[in-house]
Amino acid sequence: MLLWRRHNQLQALLMLPSNSSIKLAWVFAVLAVIGFLDATYLTTEHFLGTIPPCVVSDGCGAVLTSKWSTIAGTPIALMGALFYLFLLVLTLVYLRTGNKKLMLIATLGTIVNITVSAFLVSLQLFVIKQICFYCMVSAGVSTALFIVGIFIFFGLRAKSSDQGNLPL
Repeated sequence: MLLWRRHNQLQALLMLPSNSSIKLAWVFAVLAVIGFLDATYLTTEHFLGTIPPCVVSDGCGAVLTSKWSTIAGTPIALMGALFYLFLLVLTLVYLRTGNKKLMLIATLGTIVNITVSAFLVSLQLFVIKQICFYCMVSAGVSTALFIVGIFIFFGLRAKSSDQGNLPL
């Protein structure tokens, strides 16, 4: 009997609260804000014509002034800032309205985000052969968003399939 009670207590501790997707969406939103701030800082520095001080390595200048740092004259950091803002807006609207499709779009967007991030990190490592601290912060945020997005996606899909919604 005592063993059964301990089993039930352990199971209760391991279960996520029923509003776990809401809590994870807030984590997702905070990560999107961090990514947005990082990318916005790099964008601002780009347009001011300055290189931010590199905290950990000395490769920021090499990476941020390489031919890979812009596409058609537009800094990649600006594209990143806009994408993080897009994820943030989708998440905040989801939190306000409960529209699960918006959150599913945001979580699927992390696939694009982590793919681009992996490509950019590989450029730093193998082509430019320098590491930009701020770029690695963005890569870390992209990775964290992807991981949190997986939990949100499958959590929303599981709840929706029980109700017969969201044919994704």
